[in-house]
Amino acid sequence: MQEADRNTIARLKWAIVLTAVTLIAEIIGGIWTNSLALLSDAAHVFLDLFALILSLAAIRLASLAPTETRTFGWHRAEIFASLINGVTIFLIAVGIFYEAGGRLFRPEAVNSLPMFLIAVIGLAMNLLAAYVLQHHSKHDLNVRSAFLHVLGDAAASIGVIIGGVIMYYYQWYVLDAVISMGIGCVVSRGAWRVTREAFHILMEGVPGGLDVSHVLKSMRGIEGVKDIHQLNVWAICSHVIALSAHVDIQEQSKKRQAEIIHAIEHMLRDKFFITHTTLQAHCADCAAVPVIRELNHALNHHHHHRH
Repeated sequence: MQEADRNTIARLKWAIVLTAVTLIAEIIGGIWTNSLALLSDAAHVFLDLFALILSLAAIRLASLAPTETRTFGWHRAEIFASLINGVTIFLIAVGIFYEAGGRLFRPEAVNSLPMFLIAVIGLAMNLLAAYVLQHHSKHDLNVRSAFLHVLGDAAASIGVIIGGVIMYYYQWYVLDAVISMGIGCVVSRGAWRVTREAFHILMEGVPGGLDVSHVLKSMRGIEGVKDIHQLNVWAICSHVIALSAHVDIQEQSKKRQAEIIHAIEHMLRDKFFITHTTLQAHCADCAAVPVIRELNHALNHHHHHRH
């Protein structure tokens, strides 16, 4: 494992610990203070804790060697976990809306001072986790995703803090339900995004943010390439993109076939981060020359004669 991966893993572990402490504090605090807003934020934190764990798992899974029965390794395990997590969090969001709806019409008293203090602790933990991840978020897509999740947690904590202050001074306890519904919307949106992306990958859809027409144009722009056929692009997991295609080589560039394929692979990796490529080269023009045409005719004649 490279040194950069070790540093990333160390920072992700710290972020996971800090986020887990926030989760435990908000669950205990939500039950103690009777604050649905804290419990709703705990659901949000849980979603983001899972994202951090997946980011760590993705690095670990990438280091596992493929086997004879799993040629792509264990990368797809990340997607199945995301799908299960997304559905679970969505069900939690439904529970939040149900409980918050009841409290809108029958507000319950909330111990707002401890609620405020726990939310402040949560905000501090989120900001510390964001600081830990900030540097690596500029270079690693997985860490950047986790960094943005933690910032979302911090924003939710600020909302709970503001609500706690208002309830402390004005005893407007209906605000607890209002904040909960707001966080529930954020949680359900996150759950929908995770579920949709996982389902899209399982259906071998084109990775989000990747323009196939742009990829095709760039491949055709490589010197010696006449055309591209049978292009397929899909994701193995959130950070591994695969591509397969037939490459029609120009007749005058036939001797440079290996060099052209190599150039395409490098371009796909550097420009589009596509690291798993299967390219089949052929020359359509070559099949039209007399020798090839006569050979194909002879093979076809032999095939019909046998039958």
